[in-house]
Amino acid sequence: MQIAARSRMLAAQLYVITPDAPPEHVVELAAAAARGGADIIQLRHKGLARGELLMLARNLREIASSSGAIFIVNDHVDIALLSGADGVHLGSDDLSLASARRVAGDRLLIGASASTPAAALAAIAEGADYLGSGPAFATPIKSEKPVIGPEGIAAIAAAAGAVPVFAIGGIDESNLGRLTAVGLRRACVIRAVAEASDPESATRRLRAMLDDR
Repeated sequence: MQIAARSRMLAAQLYVITPDAPPEHVVELAAAAARGGADIIQLRHKGLARGELLMLARNLREIASSSGAIFIVNDHVDIALLSGADGVHLGSDDLSLASARRVAGDRLLIGASASTPAAALAAIAEGADYLGSGPAFATPIKSEKPVIGPEGIAAIAAAAGAVPVFAIGGIDESNLGRLTAVGLRRACVIRAVAEASDPESATRRLRAMLDDR
């Protein structure tokens, strides 16, 4: 599975992360993002009991599978494995990449966060399959982190070489062009889709803005 998933990850451009919201709304948003052409859908929910989170993960896995999108679970390696996800994204407070790889073997793609080229290289050395880097712009979700801007993310992408780097943090239709202007064609969004009046159309527009073909 991982060879195919790695190939799809290399081709991916738009990465949509779900918000903390009632499960039925998360399902609706994920389905809209899938219809709109999201390449990756990540389940990120901090407020659900683990049984509910697993049920939601399985629902989103079905949605992603039906559209050909990669499905990622945030934080929880066990939930990712039990739901049949393609991968897991780990933050600095989660299981280490090396530990996650020992648990998951080659069954999961493993993503990490990096806000400097040095952190990116360290994560890659530990086995990260892709990176989320930012914040690209100011965002209330990560208000405590200093903004590194498009140029900072471009430096990380250059250091990462062939490992995909997705810009994250405050990205929407009004500023996505600042990323593509410095050659960045991969982006993660949350509010740009979750708070849109028409999430499917918003996803489609964002995906088109990233397409370099």
